[in-house]
Amino acid sequence: MTQKAPISWEDFNKIDMRVGTVISASPFEKAHKPAYQLSIDFGAEIGIKKTSAQITKLYNVEELIGKKVVAVVNFPPKQIANFMSECLILGTVNGTEVSLLQPNHDVENGLRIS
Repeated sequence: MTQKAPISWEDFNKIDMRVGTVISASPFEKAHKPAYQLSIDFGAEIGIKKTSAQITKLYNVEELIGKKVVAVVNFPPKQIANFMSECLILGTVNGTEVSLLQPNHDVENGLRIS
């Protein structure tokens, strides 16, 4: 895997990554590749945002509920089939397996990643 070109601190500071809790998850039947539709609570400042995630290889719907995750919350909304995705959940990618990034302590929803 090739390393990407360096970015500036100014570029990095434009990315708003936050911790949230998955409050609902369901199979995304209309997606081209197997995926889930998730609702994530990012706390009072940001609220609840929806996303679709191709994480079906390592996770089932039941275990996602209540899971703390990290997501980029300042992308513009993106239409995916009949669903509007409002954030990008982060994970490591190994082929078709995606392992979600999450804090290793129980932290407050909405905390910024830096």
